[in-house]
Amino acid sequence: MEREVRVRFAPSPTGPLHIGGVRTALYNYLFARRHGGKMILRIEDTDSQRFVPGAEDYINEALAWLGIGIDEGVREGGEYGPYKQSERRDIYRRYVRQLIDAGRAYYAFDTPAELEAKRAEVANFQYDASTRMQMRNSLALPADEVKALLDAGTPYVVRFLIEPGRDVEVNDLIRGKVVIKSDILDDKVLYKSADDLPTYHLANIVDDHLMLVSHVIRGEEWLPSAPLHVLLYEAFGWADTMPQFVHLPLLLKPDGKGKLSKRDGDRLGFPVFPLEWHDPASGNISSGYRESGYLPEAVVNFLALLGWNPGDDTEVMSMDELISKFAFDHCSKSGAKFAFEKGKWFNHTYLQNISDEALAELFKPVLRARGVNPDDFSDSYITRAVSLVKSRVNFVSELWDNARFFFVAPEDYDPKAVKKRWSADTPAIMDELVALLEAQPSFDASTLEPVVLGWISDKGYHLGNVMNAFRLAVVGECKGPHMFDITELMGCDATVSRIRKAVERIRIPE
Repeated sequence: MEREVRVRFAPSPTGPLHIGGVRTALYNYLFARRHGGKMILRIEDTDSQRFVPGAEDYINEALAWLGIGIDEGVREGGEYGPYKQSERRDIYRRYVRQLIDAGRAYYAFDTPAELEAKRAEVANFQYDASTRMQMRNSLALPADEVKALLDAGTPYVVRFLIEPGRDVEVNDLIRGKVVIKSDILDDKVLYKSADDLPTYHLANIVDDHLMLVSHVIRGEEWLPSAPLHVLLYEAFGWADTMPQFVHLPLLLKPDGKGKLSKRDGDRLGFPVFPLEWHDPASGNISSGYRESGYLPEAVVNFLALLGWNPGDDTEVMSMDELISKFAFDHCSKSGAKFAFEKGKWFNHTYLQNISDEALAELFKPVLRARGVNPDDFSDSYITRAVSLVKSRVNFVSELWDNARFFFVAPEDYDPKAVKKRWSADTPAIMDELVALLEAQPSFDASTLEPVVLGWISDKGYHLGNVMNAFRLAVVGECKGPHMFDITELMGCDATVSRIRKAVERIRIPE
């Protein structure tokens, strides 16, 4: 019987979710949905020293914003919970005891100072078959001394017993068969008595097994731990139900070498977190894709193509299209450079494709932030305004610079345009234009444009000078959409008022 596809995204609540983690979550989600499987969100909070308040809520909010649906998790529930590792202590204790009783793990009582001394004594020290009998552990100490230490409540860790001389095979859907010599592995800590919690290695294996995870899809940085996980599955007798491993390529710096970091985003001016993050300890605020004006669909599309392709030249794909095309045989083995400028292109493309009405709703908070009450304008006015300028922007926030004049009359005028387009004759010509405009029965662009252009021709005026002065008076600068689309939306009264104001205020530089 074919195994049900069950994947898990298992972040630690130690801070904001990095964009690399978002891509891992996305690939898990796409794979699960492609195969009619389940997506699990498991919170791996076994590192109590690094726990950050608010991080778990941040993770849930980020995934929800991106449209990455969760089938089982802390909030959603499910029959294989709890889905937070700090609530699974009793489960882990049982499996720690199983390994110790089977002789596959042992107690180690070495203090931090003793370990540091050994590192200073032995170059490239590793706690393994070559050194473990020199240390304070239940393999090297007499049984009665071990019992006395345990009875006295002496702090200890439990280490996994790695036997040297083995070739450990890891079968990966992207990288194929990877063989690691067990000699290079150390006796990893699986459990710490100090906080009564397992480390990542044990909790990860136990939870994946008990939650029936079929595929472990994670970043390339976890590949070195895969041999240990293979050995743990064998030690528990679970080799037949071992999940299929998939180690995704790293996200790399846009320039230079190395893994993408927050410093790269700060240096080059792009976010590395899905949402804005307020650090509860320092109070520092880190930018997020949502608050920077990215649409979630654009972020998803952009991330999906960093390390994967659909097998053709298609770039713009909805979530449903990504699901229908997603397969690991089109994933790269090498890292993917984080081409943040391409992310802007995706956002621009998605902005052009959403309805003008939806874009107007997204623009209203920007208006409020700029001191403009959207309620002072009709929905149809705002919608038409954004429709005229949206082709020029990558982000909703940029609509303000391009559409501001629709909502606020200019108080000053571009000095370069004034010098070039406003002469001593311009005020009189603008007064004539005002009279012409006020006499028109219709301000529709298709009606008004031939009238004004005909007037300019009949008077023998210079077309470019008059039209640019007209635009300067209404807009405040010589740029923007088609002039008669602007006047049609603004109407006669507002257009005429602005021209008169410009005639009064603009002075020709001496």
